[in-house]
Amino acid sequence: MNLGRVTGTLVASQKEPSLEGLPLLIVRTLSANGEPSGGYVVAVDSVGAGVGEVVLYASGSSARQTEVTRDKPCDAVIMAIVDQWDLDGETVYTK
Repeated sequence: MNLGRVTGTLVASQKEPSLEGLPLLIVRTLSANGEPSGGYVVAVDSVGAGVGEVVLYASGSSARQTEVTRDKPCDAVIMAIVDQWDLDGETVYTK
């Protein structure tokens, strides 16, 4: 699992039929201390996340393990919206 912040949405008018109806969001990877680290990923949203929210996402074959993405051609899925995280006894993020 990876931490990320939803930074945008993606609309594709033509796509694989098995992806019809699945929302696609753009997620920027975050480090454990909440700073942007690395790049962006397009992820299927399985939990109703919105722009600006911090999320947990899975990539690779793990992305096809949710009820929403099972047997679908996706490489990343948002599977949780983060309410809070702590690091070394200090709160890094609170929604």
